[in-house]
Parts: sequence; C-alpha cells; structure tokens
Amino acid sequence: MARPHHLPPSAASLSASLRDLGYSLETAVADLVDNSISAEATDIHILCDLSRSSPVLVIADNGYGMSEEQVIAAMRHGATDPRKQRGPKDLGRFGLGLKTASFSQCRRLTVASCRNGVRVAAEWNLRQVEDDDDWFISVLDQDDIAGLPFIDELADTGTLVIWRDLDRLFEDETGRRRDEIVNEKLVVVDRHLALVFHRFLSGEVKGRKKLAISLNGHSIAPFDPFCRKNSATQVLPEETVWIGDVPVLMQPYILPHHSRLTASEYDYYQDRSDFISNQGAYVYRSGRLMAWGDWFRLVPKGEATKLARVQIDFPNNLDEAWTIDIKKSRARPPHAVRERLRQIIAKITARSVTVHRGRGQRLFQESRAPLWERYADETGIRFAVNMQHPLIVSLSARMPADDAAALGTLLESIAASLPIEMIYSDYSTSPREVTRVVPDETQTLERLKGLHRAIYGEGPGDAAAFLDIVRSTHLFDGQLETAEKYVREAFQ
Repeated sequence: MARPHHLPPSAASLSASLRDLGYSLETAVADLVDNSISAEATDIHILCDLSRSSPVLVIADNGYGMSEEQVIAAMRHGATDPRKQRGPKDLGRFGLGLKTASFSQCRRLTVASCRNGVRVAAEWNLRQVEDDDDWFISVLDQDDIAGLPFIDELADTGTLVIWRDLDRLFEDETGRRRDEIVNEKLVVVDRHLALVFHRFLSGEVKGRKKLAISLNGHSIAPFDPFCRKNSATQVLPEETVWIGDVPVLMQPYILPHHSRLTASEYDYYQDRSDFISNQGAYVYRSGRLMAWGDWFRLVPKGEATKLARVQIDFPNNLDEAWTIDIKKSRARPPHAVRERLRQIIAKITARSVTVHRGRGQRLFQESRAPLWERYADETGIRFAVNMQHPLIVSLSARMPADDAAALGTLLESIAASLPIEMIYSDYSTSPREVTRVVPDETQTLERLKGLHRAIYGEGPGDAAAFLDIVRSTHLFDGQLETAEKYVREAFQ
C-alpha cells in the first residue's frame, strides 16, 4: 500500500526558478501597480535612484495600507487561491505577482506599509534563502524601517515596495553604460504603463477615481490605442457576448487614415505604435489592458485590418475562462467570444480597407479625367495609365501614328513596371515620408505653361477643364493657389 511522503520544494532551487518566468522590467512594474490599484491607490510614485552606492527602485502608493499580519501574508508565495472569488476591483489572481515580478529584477524585496499611522515592514533576501534553503523572511523593527530608502514617501496610509540588489536591471554593465541601459528601460516602462493603465489614468474606469502615476517625478499620460479624440475615428456598435450570466463587451473601432491625423498626433502615434503589429483585439480585465495586437489566429495581420481595433472587456470572475497567465500578459478568449470576434472582424475589415484606401479612391474620383485607373475583375486588381486622359489624347493627336503608338507602349510599360511591392513596404511603414519634392513658384509656372501648350497649343482652351486636368496630374499639389492664379490670368 502506498504511503504518503512529505516532499516540500527546495527553497533555493524554486526561488531561483521563479525568477525566470519571463517578466520584463515594464511587466514587472505593471504587476506591482496592479497591487496598488487593488488597494484603492489614486497616486503612485515610481522612483529609480542609481546615484546611491546600492541603487534602488521603489514603488510608493497612497492605498489603504496593511497591518503587519497582512504584510507577512502578502510576502507568502501563493498568498491567494486563484480559484477563490475575488472582489470586482481586485486586479490580482495567483498571489504570486509581488514576489515573482520583484525577483525577476532584484534579489532583495522589502515591503513597508502604513495603516492608521502604524508602519510595518518585511523583507525577502534571496541570498539568505539560498544560504538557508528555507523560506524565512525578515520582519523589520522600527529602527530598520526608519533606515529604509525613500521611507519618507510612505504617508500615514499606503505601501512602499523596495527593490535592491538589482542584478537583472543592469545587465552586468557599470558606469555610464549602465545608466544608459536603465534609462532606456525606464522609457519603455513609461510607455507600457501609459498603455496598460490608460483607462485608469484618464479616469474612465467605472467605480474608480482617476489614477496618477509618476516615474522619477514625470507624470505618465494615458495613451489611447483607439485614437478616440480624433473625430475621424469610427466607433462601431458595441456587442455583448454572455458567458453564462457574465457579459463580455466588444467595442470595435476603425482608426483614422494617417492623412486625417494632425502632425503632432501622427508623430505621437508613430512613435509609440506600429499600426500593422498593433492591430487586433485589446483585452481588458476590469479596466486593465492584459493583451493586445492579436487576432487570436482568426485572421492574419495585414493591410486589410491594419486600422481595426476591438476593445474587449471582461470582469475578473472570468479569469479561468480566459486562461490568464501569471504575468497577466496572455489571454485566450472563450469559444463564444472567438466566434463573435470572427463575425466582427468580417464587418470591420471592409471598413478598415475603405479608410485605408480612401485617399487612393479620392485620387480617382476627384477628377473627371484621372491619370491612373484601377481595374478589378476576375483576373485580379491592376493599375494602368488612363489613355483617355486629355494630356495623353492631345499629345497623341499631334504625333505621327508611329510616335503615338510608341508613346502608348511607353506608358503601358510604366504602368506594368509600377513597383507596387516597394511602394507598399514604404507606405505601410512610413506613410508620411512617401512624398515628392514640391517645386518653387518659378518651376510651377513653367510646368503650368508647358501643360497649357501640351493641351491647347496656342489655342484659347477652357479654364475650368484645364484646372481639372491640373488637379488630376497631382504635379501641382501644394501649389494650387499658384495654379488658380495662372488660370485666371492665362484664360482671360
């Protein structure tokens, strides 16, 4: 008959293994911010001080704080059963985040907290765990607490998380190179928190006060991935999927074409977001962004959906259905949500394509005689020079038949050799850099005169028709005032 045998894990080995769950600095900090938000904090300060002999990173909040018993419980691995029903405002799940996130970056974790003016603190030191190969923490006395770095950041109510022995943060670098590496990582932290907690920072999470987060004294501004302040953003009807008696809300958006963004908006989004890689579903758990930039293999990422985003909201009592991981960086939707998302994608793809191609459509529609034509039939999609454009017709009519035929062959060759792949690559990655040199006024006038002679020779011509042809060539984009002035004077 089998007999039970108590077999606890090696503290030294397991603690070393837990350091490598895959946290980055930004996801580790975000996990600790979750704890602060769960404690109803409205003000969070993140401080990284490299000037000390022993550099330190601190996260301080003004949440409701903890007693000594609660601090000790919070330091326990697996402090909360993930199967246990949590409060609707609780952003935790496994009871591991504080420890695993911290140890991914440091070897010494101290938590100090204050409730009703009473300060308490406890500390994990992995060096001690390795030496003892056992799970012992240090409960600090008041003298120890008074000597903690940034202890003045702890008010009468709140919590201070202190990381020391930051062995993972510096990547074995020292001096100026160390500081450069850390500063680069802190920029990523800033942008990550601005996105992940953007709804808290903008005060739009129901039942929550507006949150303020600062990083080394710099306030973190919310980054809205849906560009909702721009009037050109399309907000499609919200849909609801029920998982049992729990609703999952799905809100589709179509972002504006880059031409509808102001220069500052474009630079802001281009600097922080790649439209192709960040298209997809944005999954929020109780207002906190968990995962984004993924269609869950329902469709491949591409130009057709590059401007499409779907905001998906679910409460924390659906964690198991969404298979949330410890780092809160992965979420897989339940079958019912996937099927509804598949239907939504089919609807928004057409909208996204319309917005993305809108500029090109206007190019063909804005003139009665476009210079380029787009054909779509059973053979596929192709682009060709419009051989009926007035400029081409006029030139061909004044040429000998052989020369006119040669001109036609040249134009067909130009259309056939259009570098579509290169244009697509450049335009999809840097649309505003795909431009042309705008001539000065003297060059513009010479081009207008040349176009005038090519169309009408020495004849009088039609002012309205000529101006229409001017627009169709796009030679004079950005110089239309000069063109209109020329037409008024030349066609008197």
